[in-house]
Amino acid sequence: MTGSQARPPLPPFTLATATEKVRLAEDGWNTRDAARVALAYTLDTKWRNRAEFAKNRDEAQGFLERKWKKEHEYRLIKELWAFGGNRIAVRYAYEWHDDSGNWFRSYGNENWEFEADGLMKRRFASINDMPIKESERKFFWPLGRRPDDHPGLSDLDL
Repeated sequence: MTGSQARPPLPPFTLATATEKVRLAEDGWNTRDAARVALAYTLDTKWRNRAEFAKNRDEAQGFLERKWKKEHEYRLIKELWAFGGNRIAVRYAYEWHDDSGNWFRSYGNENWEFEADGLMKRRFASINDMPIKESERKFFWPLGRRPDDHPGLSDLDL
């Protein structure tokens, strides 16, 4: 079961459309707007994020709301790793701090599967958090969308 509106680019993906899909996902997550981000997923989406599981869009939205209440100054970079048909694999890193001011860089990989309408049906994420000093941060753009001229993960040797 999918949502009511298509989310281009649509599968099957090419290098160009997979790259665009990854950037659109990054842009969405950098808004930290859980309701808006959740619209990219099917109503019956299935997620594994670390040890948390979501069985539908509402649970995914709830997860995102909790996430962004905890992860302050969240800035994310995603990079295409592989693609084929209706699937995309990405690697990513994001920086954030907790309520005590402790900074982290979280590294992860995601496997995505899409319906024909471009909504994400399945998302499986594996993530590790690395404590960093504030002076070790690399993501400094204003909150929101990463500027086009900001280095990506490979450029930052991450």
